[in-house]
Amino acid sequence: MDRNPSPPPPGRDEEEEEEVAGGDCIGSTVYSKHWLFGVLSGLIQIVSPENTKSSSDDEEQQMELDEEMENEICRVWDMSMDEDVALFLQEFNAPDIFMGVLAKSKCPRLREICVGILGNMACFQEICVSISSNENLGQVLLHCLYDSDPPTLLETSRLLLTCLSQAEVASVWVERIREHPAIYDNICFIMSSSTNVDLLVKVGEVVDKLFDLDEKLMLEWVRNGATQPLDQPQEESEEQPVFRLVPCILEAAKQVRSENPEWLDVYMHILQLLTTVDDGIQAIVHCPDTGKDIWNLLFDLVCHEFCQSDDPPIILQEQKTVLASVFSVLSAIYASQTEQEYLKIEKDLPLIDSLIRVLQNMEQCQKKPENSAESNTDETKKTDLTQDDFHLKILKDILCEFLSNIFQALTKETVAQGVKEGQLSKQKCSSAFQNLLPFYSPVVEDFIKILHEVDKALADDLEKSFPGLKVQT
Repeated sequence: MDRNPSPPPPGRDEEEEEEVAGGDCIGSTVYSKHWLFGVLSGLIQIVSPENTKSSSDDEEQQMELDEEMENEICRVWDMSMDEDVALFLQEFNAPDIFMGVLAKSKCPRLREICVGILGNMACFQEICVSISSNENLGQVLLHCLYDSDPPTLLETSRLLLTCLSQAEVASVWVERIREHPAIYDNICFIMSSSTNVDLLVKVGEVVDKLFDLDEKLMLEWVRNGATQPLDQPQEESEEQPVFRLVPCILEAAKQVRSENPEWLDVYMHILQLLTTVDDGIQAIVHCPDTGKDIWNLLFDLVCHEFCQSDDPPIILQEQKTVLASVFSVLSAIYASQTEQEYLKIEKDLPLIDSLIRVLQNMEQCQKKPENSAESNTDETKKTDLTQDDFHLKILKDILCEFLSNIFQALTKETVAQGVKEGQLSKQKCSSAFQNLLPFYSPVVEDFIKILHEVDKALADDLEKSFPGLKVQT
């Protein structure tokens, strides 16, 4: 389970060590109950009525966190990764204290730490259920998605993802998010404008999880335009930008790619989920500019980033899930919008080259080691191998369907160019046929007919290699 990071705890002073030695421990830890009570009491003082009724002159001071208090509350953040401490905080009603801080404090660092502690606590199922069932706390946490502080947004996203990953409470959070349609705008704003890649990845994981859990919510967001954010005055609403989901996803993907293409997995999977419904596909291809940009991004990834000719075949094991998403989206766009200018037929040859290269690497990955008896005795390794085979099979199914669609669109001129440039050599055609047959026999047979007109010797050679083909020429 994803846990929130925090600075390591400083060394304890002698007085605290004496308290711990005297039986002041929390559960089986060496942490002091007395010290923790003191820190929580300090938080209560921060949000007490007499301290929150400050004048405007004191507002700037509220934005800063006292260094000693920051160090202590950071220690709590670190401690909260321990289940005994998390349960103790729950018993002491710490979530209510943190809720008060989030509702009243204007200090970004304090808000970040409080959400971070709650995120650590939510990693434990019993506490996650308790936090999720607190309606007031749930509303306050969702309101944190409107925060302007990236670290607070990051911790809020981590907390939401943790809760959405718990089957017992996931539906509660999905429904809460549905009841606040303005969350859509704020998430779109983050995806379209943030340069914080850690935040973009975590927000992407939240969106991905939401769409995976609830197709209805996904459709609502796909069809959505701008909605008025919380606390936004009516007279200013007309000046707000209209957010559309797919362009925002595209902007986030571009930003993530600029840092590390390997982190693109989550945004590629979001796009793949969108292609599972007709409205999602239309949202991708309906706007020519957006469809073109997505196509070009994904085309560039498979032709120049992932699983390249100079990469070892084993790289496919690391990239199989992102490749499955990328090729699935490309295939969906290709099948639905073949008349678009950006889908010119000359781009088929680089795609064929990429598809066959991945299929060839897959064949290498699936070859069993000569001496595998020892590894087969390890049940864990056998389970992992089965999982790998399952994901590779999904990828192969996607590749073969996409390749068959491209083969059907090939013209005599394109085949001639492919033979001349090497994308349709005997070796590559053999690899393609080996994977397409027997399920796509008609497609292969039609391709051979065209190849007979372009290079009869090559066509005859391939027919000898695959005698099961019955091509009428």
